[in-house]
Amino acid sequence: MNIFREIIKGDYEQVTLCHDADTGLKAFIVLHNTRLGPALGGCRMKSYASEEEAVLDAMRLAKGMTYKNAAYRLPYGGGKAVIWQSESGEEAARSSNSSIGESRIRLFQALGRGIEGLGGRYITGLDLGTMVLDMDAIRTQTEHVTDTTGSLMAADDFTAEMTAYGVYKGMRAAVKKKHNLPTLYDLKVLVQGLGKVGRRLCRYLYEDGARILVSDLNPKAEADAIRLYGARRVRGDRVYSTSCDIFAPCAAGGILDDRTIPKLKCSIIAGAANNQLCMERHGELVEERNILYAPDFIVNAGGIIVTAGELKGGGREELLQSVDAVGDTLMEVLELAEDSGVPASRAALMFAKMRLDGA
Repeated sequence: MNIFREIIKGDYEQVTLCHDADTGLKAFIVLHNTRLGPALGGCRMKSYASEEEAVLDAMRLAKGMTYKNAAYRLPYGGGKAVIWQSESGEEAARSSNSSIGESRIRLFQALGRGIEGLGGRYITGLDLGTMVLDMDAIRTQTEHVTDTTGSLMAADDFTAEMTAYGVYKGMRAAVKKKHNLPTLYDLKVLVQGLGKVGRRLCRYLYEDGARILVSDLNPKAEADAIRLYGARRVRGDRVYSTSCDIFAPCAAGGILDDRTIPKLKCSIIAGAANNQLCMERHGELVEERNILYAPDFIVNAGGIIVTAGELKGGGREELLQSVDAVGDTLMEVLELAEDSGVPASRAALMFAKMRLDGA
């Protein structure tokens, strides 16, 4: 990997490597674009096969945050922090939110010092593998952090709740556009991944009368969805070939590729996962299958919308209403795709870049 070639090609502003010998911290902080304001994006802790995989993930996620924030006219740029962690560290990330070890506190304090060194150009928050007490540890070193104890975003996983709600609103808009239906009633929705967002999404689908199919690596998560929402389990190796109306990727990114897209038996793709398309050209392949693709950074923006709103001092009800913009914004993107004769994935980038350039 030629890191400078990737930085130049992607028009990134800064890639910072953070290391702390005492804690073993290995982290990347990526600032993609700060034209609209300081970069706002969460801190992810995950095991990666290599440092190249870790930094590329951070770069893709940071760019996605730029477009997500721009699409919703949020006064923030795009950035991301990624802690490259061992398997044991990833297990620790899934531990109880009520306690945190001293070594973990010092790890996130070290990251906090790295963030402080950026002089306010990057604001971090919760993401995959991190929890509220991690943000509290960062707060001891810098004020440039959200989702700390006492914040609205930290209460009852409100960020995940609003991300799920935004995906649901996006699905409603997609169904209106594709099938001219007002609700998801009696439609089959296959939710891939039952983490914080996926399992909350199931509740919204259930309340709207959808028929829910689920697939997750965790049998207990699947069992809970079956018990609570009457869901049907789909084996992991049959996810892409299972017939459904809406396929909702809510786990890993990069899953829509030359191998999986030809297998799909759905009319709409709308989910919470970031970077669902393995490559940009896969948006065209989805379009050729006559599948409506709801671009990920448009429909999974609920969490960042309310985070930005809380930073501005917005109240709970105001923040809830602000996520309703997801459905309207998706409709704008889909109309732009039609008018421009391009796939929805490309139209979403055009839409965000127009707002970014208009700043």
